[in-house]
Amino acid sequence: MRIVRIGPGSHATPSAETVGNKAANLARMAALGLPVPPAFVLPVSLCAAISRGDPEAREKLEAGLAEGIAWLEEVTGRLFGDPRRPLLVSVRSGAARSMPGMLDTVLDVGCSPAAVRGLVRLTGNPHFAWDCRRRFLESFGGVVLGVERAVLARVARDVAAAEGVAEDDLDAEAAERLAAGLDQVILAAAGPVPEAPMDQLRAAAEAVYRSWTGERARTYRRLEHLEDLAGTAVTVQAMVYGNRNQKSAAGVAFSRDPSTGAAPQVIDALFESQGEDVVSGARTPLDGAALARRVPAAAASLTRVLADLEHAFADVQDIEFTIEDGTLWILQTRAAKRTPRAAVRFAVDMVAEGLIQPAEALARLSGVDLATLGERRITAAGAEFAAGTGASGGVAIGRAAFDPAAARRLADAGDPVILVRPDTSTADVEGFSISAGIVTAVGGRTAHAALVARQMGRPCVVGCAGLSVDPAAGAARGEGGSIAEGDWLTVDGDAGRV
Repeated sequence: MRIVRIGPGSHATPSAETVGNKAANLARMAALGLPVPPAFVLPVSLCAAISRGDPEAREKLEAGLAEGIAWLEEVTGRLFGDPRRPLLVSVRSGAARSMPGMLDTVLDVGCSPAAVRGLVRLTGNPHFAWDCRRRFLESFGGVVLGVERAVLARVARDVAAAEGVAEDDLDAEAAERLAAGLDQVILAAAGPVPEAPMDQLRAAAEAVYRSWTGERARTYRRLEHLEDLAGTAVTVQAMVYGNRNQKSAAGVAFSRDPSTGAAPQVIDALFESQGEDVVSGARTPLDGAALARRVPAAAASLTRVLADLEHAFADVQDIEFTIEDGTLWILQTRAAKRTPRAAVRFAVDMVAEGLIQPAEALARLSGVDLATLGERRITAAGAEFAAGTGASGGVAIGRAAFDPAAARRLADAGDPVILVRPDTSTADVEGFSISAGIVTAVGGRTAHAALVARQMGRPCVVGCAGLSVDPAAGAARGEGGSIAEGDWLTVDGDAGRV
């Protein structure tokens, strides 16, 4: 088995069938000279064998990881888990067709206690170092060891409550205590987290391969008719840090609006964060104007890169990016998921701009149902219950459900459903498929779940700041009062109103 290297000295673009769409596009961006962190890829062909526990496949995996890490150390000048100049990596999935948020990712792999000391030495920022350790423990504990996310989240809430601050405002000492608390909770629930970086890496890579057979991935492939895909690749990439300091950020951007088809770029970002904070939908991001105010040079570079990528791929692009201490890095690009309305506008505008030919535009629209292109608008409405950001356009009316099981109950009774959630997780994908519309208290229009809502043509409003949702109680409170399961709601995905 040969690994595929992406970075200095790599110019070929491997097949998406071999290394997945994500890695193939990374390689193409690297060949274009765009700022891509170096990475190596373990192929799709290992996925099935690793998932069934084949010993020979595991030997190939270990050999590929050792070869790839040695190369990353060479090109970065850092050593994996080193106590002075540590290299940390992300371990990401990638099938031949994009499956946003349906497969697993493990971040900050290699962040052992020794590496934490190295990050402090390297940056002089102990809060950043302990934040990386915290993120690694949450990621590894949840994805690899199977500790429930709610259990891990409770540790952070308890530390923040004891400090009397928000979870994002912990100081370095509290961040260290949070990491220690996570260590203890994971130990009690699933056993110790390995300290040896290569042990962490091997376990993370196996977990990412195994996520191919997870319930949400299988559900998504069934809903999107992707059952013929062979598996996922595993991409191991040098970490860049959007959580390093106040001039650092992580975000997602579209080269055009994927909901309406309008030309202005769409940019969401969070400062002092890593990419999962944005794409998970667990926090409400800032827009491109906020990014330009704090890191204007990086924001200008991002605008140029979006335009360059759209021209290179001749299609609207959805990218994930990190800004580390004012320097822009591109972590991913792919064709943007879009509403039918946006698909038509993209095609028409790109023909007018000479970017694609009419035959290509017609081919891209061959699967669009013309019946979905009619626009619904609200001409009169009752009291506004909540307001947020429109993530997927259109109007939907239905009964409120606060979890996928409740959505199924109401749908089985013959009523349309509006899924109302604290945030949107891709674990809710089956709930999306049976709902007429989606509403969330937090999250942005670029979160993975918002992408899936657009792809499915579901009107979606995210980031409703005044909305509080209690799924266990089957109730929610908004600026316009309270609702219970089964109450009727109208969602306006264009205006961002409920």
